[in-house]
Amino acid sequence: MMESAAKKKRNITKRQFWQHNNKPIELWSNKVIKQKIDYIHNNPVEAGFVTNAIDWKYSSARNYAEDQTVLKIDSEGLTLGML
Repeated sequence: MMESAAKKKRNITKRQFWQHNNKPIELWSNKVIKQKIDYIHNNPVEAGFVTNAIDWKYSSARNYAEDQTVLKIDSEGLTLGML
């Protein structure tokens, strides 16, 4: 898929995953971090793939709901009092 897209633009010599116009956001507070995590967790819901974020098999939303059955993550230091 990326290779065919790259062929359309001859000036691209290697595959690229990120867009050039991405806008990095400084995660400067627990509130902003939680907002971004919630946004990412809700993407499959917004796309209509699942009805609940924890239903998306490989989402870390499952881990925040204490479900470590698919992917165990080390969340020490990352919970930020959000649980």
